[in-house]
Amino acid sequence: MAATLTSQNRSREEAILNRRSARWLNRIGQGLFALFGLFVFYILVRGFLESPAVFLQQVLNGLQLGFIYALIALGYTMVYGIVKLINFAHGDVFMVGAFTSLFTISLLDLHRWPAKLWPGMSETAVTLIGVVTVILVSMVTSGFLAVTIERFAYRPLRARPRIAALITAIGVSFFLEYFGALPFVYTNNYITYPRSFEIEVYRAGTISSAVLAGMWAVFVAALLAYGVLTVLGRKGNIAAQAWKDHPLIRFGLLFGGFMAPILTLVNLRVEVGGKLWDLTASNIMLVIMGASIILQVVLHYIVRQTRLGKAMRASAYDKPASRLMGINVDSVITATFALGGGLAGAAGVLYATAFKQVYYLMGIIPGLKAFVAAVIGGIGSIPGAFVGALIMGQAEVLSAGYISTPMRDAVSFSLLILVLLIWPQGIFGEPPGEKV
Repeated sequence: MAATLTSQNRSREEAILNRRSARWLNRIGQGLFALFGLFVFYILVRGFLESPAVFLQQVLNGLQLGFIYALIALGYTMVYGIVKLINFAHGDVFMVGAFTSLFTISLLDLHRWPAKLWPGMSETAVTLIGVVTVILVSMVTSGFLAVTIERFAYRPLRARPRIAALITAIGVSFFLEYFGALPFVYTNNYITYPRSFEIEVYRAGTISSAVLAGMWAVFVAALLAYGVLTVLGRKGNIAAQAWKDHPLIRFGLLFGGFMAPILTLVNLRVEVGGKLWDLTASNIMLVIMGASIILQVVLHYIVRQTRLGKAMRASAYDKPASRLMGINVDSVITATFALGGGLAGAAGVLYATAFKQVYYLMGIIPGLKAFVAAVIGGIGSIPGAFVGALIMGQAEVLSAGYISTPMRDAVSFSLLILVLLIWPQGIFGEPPGEKV
């Protein structure tokens, strides 16, 4: 009996010592990451003080990349929110979307179809309709691919342990990559991407005051409407609470809130240290931001104000209870994969348009960074995916500009470790419930 008590006491003391050593190791790790964060912050502040215009230009470039990551991250977070699956093949669906747009432009000349049907149509209308057509075709193709992957790779494993589906996702990712590398599919060469419109750069004095006034008017009107509806909603007005989530208000807040300040900064004429303020914004950047915002508003409308969206939210909360209420959970999961795949396809088109190159492994790094963005924002949260993607875009571009190009990936992925150490559930994620 005495020997048993002595053994138990020794085991208890060893457990206490192990916990203390683990706690100290965690503190040392957090301290090292804190020092690294302070070092990065010092470099960024110094870069801003040396040249504010260059720093702001890097911030604009980071926004462009962040809006692309946002579309990919939304697919990750939607699938995880319902199926609790990290779909590592999602980045390769993004790659397929980019190649689909390449073929529609270079082989089918689909971006010019309005000019062939109506030769007298203005060039602006032809470009707009053509770009939208290319994006829609890529979205449909990528959405169909995502649904096919879910049906034949993930659905048979839904009742199995999660690790089985996770390993399958990695296998599907490798299959798509190296199947695409075959000569009769996509090829393993780097391919120059033909843009569907000519690049145009805007700088100081090139943007009309009417456009700027219209952008600010959209933002201010949406902001005022949101504020009034919020106040009325807190007083118990149910209609005001419903109108607060209206797509037009959300579009005004996002579109005006980003476009108006950016175009205003670009259009300013400021002389700093004897040098003219030289901020620029290309029409590619504006197309990327505008398309990303529109798609996110459409997704928000689907999730918040449609029967499918209600079924998605119910399935994410409790799948067995949703089935008892008559919801076809399998169809909801299929629709979720289709939406996520469509957004990834649109991101592929925008990414290829911005960086003018496609290749069969192009989905790996953007896919991983979008996954990190979803974790930073709180995986399962749609607003969190958007915010996390903007943070990732800034981290990558500013690191490349002020530290070194190879360090951009190290800094970006270090954010994942930092978030998991300090705030594991992410910015908008819900903390895990405590068991009593």
